[in-house]
Amino acid sequence: MPLAAFPKCYLDHLCVDHTMSVEEWLEMALELDVDGHEFYWGFTPQENPRALERLRRSVEDQGRQIAMMCYSSDFTKPDNDGRREEVARQKRAVEVTQALGAQYCRVLSGQRRPDVSREQGLAWVVDCIHESLDFAGQNDVTLILENHYKDGYWDYPEFAQRTDVFLELVDRIGDHEAFGVNYDPSNAVIGGDDPIELLEAVKDRVVTMHASDRYFEGGTLDDLKGREVHPQKGYADILKHGVVGEGLNDYDRIFSILNGAGFQGWISIEDGDDPEKGIENLAASVDFVRKKMRVHGLK
Repeated sequence: MPLAAFPKCYLDHLCVDHTMSVEEWLEMALELDVDGHEFYWGFTPQENPRALERLRRSVEDQGRQIAMMCYSSDFTKPDNDGRREEVARQKRAVEVTQALGAQYCRVLSGQRRPDVSREQGLAWVVDCIHESLDFAGQNDVTLILENHYKDGYWDYPEFAQRTDVFLELVDRIGDHEAFGVNYDPSNAVIGGDDPIELLEAVKDRVVTMHASDRYFEGGTLDDLKGREVHPQKGYADILKHGVVGEGLNDYDRIFSILNGAGFQGWISIEDGDDPEKGIENLAASVDFVRKKMRVHGLK
């Protein structure tokens, strides 16, 4: 069972202030017991084919591979031209994913804008994802829909954050050889839903997973929901990513269910917010997840 690392704790360094290069992250991650990497769209040289090839070769020279692309499509934009642009960007993300040698590219529903109804939003999102799926299949890439909370650079939370909306969206998309689910237990928790119930509902469609843990610091789930009424760019400051195994998720139950469903896909470590302890905490998360994978036959 392959394990990947995602540099959540270094995203601002990689994407905002550019004090860390992707190459520096890949070199740093050599000390982690992982098989590959999850890339984020914001630090990927999207329009530079030579740079993409160089990164792919650098990872392969390390005996690893790029597992998936963490991309954030926003298909709930009220204007049709905006949604057409989002579909074009999703297709570009597929092309870049293929160029990097990865098999999986994330797709999201979009932001939960207050002026977009559930039915209208679902109709838009389904249309946009359907349009993207055939293109993904032609490029040997699988689009993975995540039960997501919020992109770190978005204003509003995920349109399909709640389990009932997410499950309806998955059902409406239907079966497609280029479609699967990326399961993240923490996102169900902070949506006020049961991550085990969600997993039981989608376990046969899960092809990748984010191994993450969350906790609240200086607030509660109710406080978080109150802040979402007045959204701000990115995550609320009371919501923290932590070391996997030290938060709110029951990984024994999660991995037992996945094993029972025959899951054989990538598990990607999505670790904490503190870059000062980033690689140390990532190593602890990797150690925890590796041990649980062995216990539950995910190896």
